[in-house]
This record gives sequence, structure tokens and C-alpha cells, in this order.
Amino acid sequence: MKGFVRTELDFSLCGLACLLCPMQVGGYCPGCGGGAGNQSCAIARCSLEQGGPEFCNECAAYPCARYDEFDAADSFVPHSRRAADLARAGEMGLDAWLDRLRQKRAILDQLLAGWNDGRRKSLYCAAAYLLEPEALRRVMETLASQSDLAAAPVKEKALAAAALLQAEADRAGISLKLNKGKG
Repeated sequence: MKGFVRTELDFSLCGLACLLCPMQVGGYCPGCGGGAGNQSCAIARCSLEQGGPEFCNECAAYPCARYDEFDAADSFVPHSRRAADLARAGEMGLDAWLDRLRQKRAILDQLLAGWNDGRRKSLYCAAAYLLEPEALRRVMETLASQSDLAAAPVKEKALAAAALLQAEADRAGISLKLNKGKG
């Protein structure tokens, strides 16, 4: 969209963590306002109309009708925590929030590099998005401690990683499945 540019490409205007999105991880989207990508976003258009707030929660009209159905279905990342993540970023400070996202991204990159059988990218991205960094670190520590996995086929490694991520999600009462919306 002409005129819509952002300096922060890892955390979107609306509160989604672009840094943990499979589209950005795969190099298909630079994040909102980063050039080629989702430039036709209605929320980006609204931002321009409202004077260009860095994040939607800085707008006097937030939350507005644009969010009435927005969180009901996920895109490539879960939308369920979008509003809470915007609030948490405000409470922690943007730099601390981005540091937290980068910690999660580093773990996501490890999972994708060593534990992905080609079928787990969406699961790993959702887990990195929804689980706390401590839970993700526990998964990686457990995987590293299982010496029998070192020489295992990647499919076996991926199954082990997925099971550990699911166990952490179950412990936290989190679903790692994306909500595709109304059927």
C-alpha cells in the first residue's frame, strides 16, 4: 500500500508476532510495511487514516470494529493472543518484548534446522508463538539430552520434538492447532 511504511517489522501494527510467522520464516513476507508483502491490509490502511500510529493500541479508536471478527480465525499465526501481546509489549517496553520474540525465534530456528522432517514448520511456529520461552528452552534441553536421538532419522527427531512441544502446550492449557474459523 502506497505510503505505508514501518520501522518495526518483527511485531505488527495489529499485534501479531511477524517474527514467528511461517511466511516470514520462509522469506515470503517481510512483515507489514516492509515492502513486498501484505500491503493491502485494511488495518494498515486504517493506520494511515488515523495518522500512522506505530501500533493499533496507540490509536484513540482502539479497539475498533475492524477487530470484531479479526481474532475469530487465525492466519499463518494464532490471533488469540494478539490483543494481549500488544498490551504486554506496552507493559514490558517494545525493546524487551522484541528481545523475548527474538529468543523464541532463535529456538524456532533451531527446531527448523535440526528437528524438522519437512512437515512441522507450522506446528513449530505455533509453538514458538504460544509457548513461553522457558517452555521452549525445556523442550530443547530435553531433546539435547536424549543421546539416542543424535543419530536418529529426522522423522524420528521431528516426532520427538512435536511430542515434547505438545506436552508443554498441554501443561499450559494451550492448543497448538490454528483456528481456521467457521466451517
